[in-house]
Amino acid sequence: MKFDAIVLGAGMVGVCVAVHLQRRGLRVALVDRKAPGNETSFGNAGLIQREGVYPYALPRDLATLMRYARNRSLDVRYHARAMPKVLPFLYRYWYHSRPDRHAAIARSYSTLIEHCVDEHRALIEASGAQALLRTGGWLKAFRSARKQEAELRTAERWRAEYGVAFEPLDAAQLRRDEPSLGHALIGALRYTEADSVSDPNALVAAYARYFEALGGRIFIGDAQTLAPQWSVDTDAGRIDAHSAVIALGPWSDVLTARLGYRFLLAVKRGYHMHYAARDGAHLNQPVLDAEIGYMMTPMARGIRLTTGAELAYRDAPATPVQLDAIEPIARALFPLGERLDAQPWLGSRPCTPDMMPVIGPASRHKDLWFAFGHAHHGLTLGPVTGRLLAEMMVGADPIADPRPFRADRFKC
Repeated sequence: MKFDAIVLGAGMVGVCVAVHLQRRGLRVALVDRKAPGNETSFGNAGLIQREGVYPYALPRDLATLMRYARNRSLDVRYHARAMPKVLPFLYRYWYHSRPDRHAAIARSYSTLIEHCVDEHRALIEASGAQALLRTGGWLKAFRSARKQEAELRTAERWRAEYGVAFEPLDAAQLRRDEPSLGHALIGALRYTEADSVSDPNALVAAYARYFEALGGRIFIGDAQTLAPQWSVDTDAGRIDAHSAVIALGPWSDVLTARLGYRFLLAVKRGYHMHYAARDGAHLNQPVLDAEIGYMMTPMARGIRLTTGAELAYRDAPATPVQLDAIEPIARALFPLGERLDAQPWLGSRPCTPDMMPVIGPASRHKDLWFAFGHAHHGLTLGPVTGRLLAEMMVGADPIADPRPFRADRFKC
């Protein structure tokens, strides 16, 4: 029951950290309260976003902010009672979203994004999960020429700055690609180098089985029992290790606070529901309804409809008003049949105010490491995060410069 490293959190990020440490010769224990991939990593649109060099910023124009303030927007909702706690985060988020600051963040963030597809494909091959992978990109679809032209200008800038590949589709091309979509859409952009998967939970589970095949051990346990230097309670008893990694997603700040760290971490909650397809309809790739703010993705279970962001306390009761609001809009766009889930799934994305994850060593504890705060890109960045942190921990040359992601940038 002695290990070289304990990784706390068996979502996409934690599993990938464990895999990469085990591949580098360490004896690793992966600990979570549930089986791998059954919290935040369970519910998302399944995208591996090679185009995501600019993390999602907070709009700064007054018209959009006023629309959000009325709390009737389809893409962003909030719980009023949570706002006193969330406002300090939102202010720092707004601060970092200024175009020049956002551009500086992208220069660092892109050093991870550029590896996301290659690192996933390597683990997919190693874990035998090729059947889950869908290549060929995803579609951002438009209802108005104004929105389409604005997004095309943005995509052209991303291509010039970071080599992001895309192709525009007019209405006729979109009909040929997705004949089951309604005619409200006038065109789309396809981000051609992105991948997607048909079951994110199954992908995490495949990576976890690969970790075990490498000799790693998975335990059900309580991360909050972590004690220096370093041990944690599990269903198999107390286990000890030389080092520990906190990769608990939206629960990371609970444990780091107990250890004396103060991260300004917030959550963006999101919902999904699966649907059958009516009348032989078929969806070939993920499609974002860009002006409404929801995504439809073909999944192993059915068509997954995912919502935008909900700002709330992490553990507040579910309020799936966004899902209820977008469902009739989605039904008008694609022939969705009956709901296939007993209730909407709810998850929380862990977000930092500067939109970048925390990856690296703790400042006040020896052999304690952090890997959390990936917001909308936990699935996308899991493998490259795992590789980067493992290389740092064993003293190898890192795949990317880790300094922009260091924990002490928050002076916590």
